[in-house]
Amino acid sequence: MDVGGIFENSKELDRLRKEQEVVLSEINRIHKKLQSSESTSNMLVGQLDTLLQPGLPAVPAAQRKKIEVSEQKKKRVKADSEIPRLSPAASIRIQLDHAASLKGERVAARVRADDAEKDDWLVVKVIHFDRETKEFEVLDEDEDEGNVQSLYRKYKLPMSRIIPFPKRGEPSNAPDFPLGSHVLAVYPTTTALYKATVVNPHRKLNLTSYLLEFDDDEGDDGCLPQRAVPFDEVVPLPEGYRQ
Repeated sequence: MDVGGIFENSKELDRLRKEQEVVLSEINRIHKKLQSSESTSNMLVGQLDTLLQPGLPAVPAAQRKKIEVSEQKKKRVKADSEIPRLSPAASIRIQLDHAASLKGERVAARVRADDAEKDDWLVVKVIHFDRETKEFEVLDEDEDEGNVQSLYRKYKLPMSRIIPFPKRGEPSNAPDFPLGSHVLAVYPTTTALYKATVVNPHRKLNLTSYLLEFDDDEGDDGCLPQRAVPFDEVVPLPEGYRQ
């Protein structure tokens, strides 16, 4: 017998046996892992079956609504955070630029002092805006009934006592005041503004006018007449308006 050949064959068999042991060990490891995954999957399936069983209490509607509101709030906060914020200085500069652009425009102005018993709002023309004092210089061109000449009254007023009218050539940009809302409007054939109630929004009338009922404007029949007022002579009723 070839002793050397037998020895070599024995070594090869031993090597093959060790490789087989490694392969079997890897197979056992994978098998255990599969068993663990299967156990986890079975547990999850069991939990889902439990949740889907009929007769179990559902999530209360109030709780669902609370969750939905919370999600919506998160979305709004995220959206708001993405909107670029103006610095206070930039915001003030924009306001001042807008005020300066009103030169030559007709605006509504409260000409009486803050401590007056009632408010007087008139149509005036902006002559100048002072950025330093933040005051408007305006001109009241109301006509004196007993004189052909106009009475030119000038006022210096803070920004808080001026309300710009909508642009005359842009009726589609005028506010859509809801039916029944209160506004400040120029009374027909005058240059004075009074409190009125919206009877018909301008878009439903003819796009250029609102149908209004002025307070204390009684007709011959004791009812409030409905008057058409151009959209560019109507502004929101100021907060704290004194009649």
